Amino acid sequence: MSANDNAQATHAAAVPDENIEAWSGKDKADENFPVGSLLLRRELREHVHAYYAFARNADDIADSATLPPAVKIARLNIMEEVLTGARAEGAPSATRLRASLAQSGVSAIHARELLVAFRQDAVQNRYADWAALMDYCRYSAAPVGRYVLELHGEDKATWPASDALCAALQVLNHLQDCAGDLRNLDRCYIPQDMLAKAGCKTDDLARGETTPALRAVFDQMLTLTEALNEAAAALPGLVRAHRLRVETAIITRLARRLTARLRHGDPLASRVKLTKVDFITAATLSLGRFA
Repeated sequence: MSANDNAQATHAAAVPDENIEAWSGKDKADENFPVGSLLLRRELREHVHAYYAFARNADDIADSATLPPAVKIARLNIMEEVLTGARAEGAPSATRLRASLAQSGVSAIHARELLVAFRQDAVQNRYADWAALMDYCRYSAAPVGRYVLELHGEDKATWPASDALCAALQVLNHLQDCAGDLRNLDRCYIPQDMLAKAGCKTDDLARGETTPALRAVFDQMLTLTEALNEAAAALPGLVRAHRLRVETAIITRLARRLTARLRHGDPLASRVKLTKVDFITAATLSLGRFA
């Protein structure tokens, strides 16, 4: 048996026959922003939850600290095969989403595109520049917004503003988790050219506090994120569904608030996050404008 055959046999043995998913324990309560909240129509929430469960399980595979890259990709491929019906079983969340998509009529592309990003996470740990990071966000974040919009029957004219919002949320999450991503996964989403220009190294993220040079990099990313927030501000006004309009208004306000918090907080010293007051304020202002 050749070395390649041995490798393939090892990878095959590492993929369970019955269920390739391994939920990390994270759920909607661990997210920064509402997922399938009570603001959405009751009959649509179960579909949003099915999409979230699929994304959560795929993300857990990509973020596994123990699975080798080839096995991660093999498992993600199985999730896509189950989702599309090419495989009967092996990924319960994909089976659930397949049934949901059949019922709702929403395209599977928004789930399949997520898998593009998760496969990338399995093999890529660094991003050269902002453009590379935005390309990653196109697959790791934008499909989420597009799925929710299609589920509500919204026009594709909403997609650019939604894509900007989703990219902003993704970058904010990267900044929140930059130390943990490096420590646990040797993964860094901070653009390498920004670090180099500031005289920083990726390993600076392992410090217990942010250096002035690294602070300048964070602020540069936040300035670019503010531009995304400005583009996203148009989204609530473009959305026809009333409940979704309110939810998008809340999320856009929370994105701006988290951007401001990261301007003044140190993500290396502690996790900078939103507070209950932030959520209440965003909900109150959004309901006051769009209710």
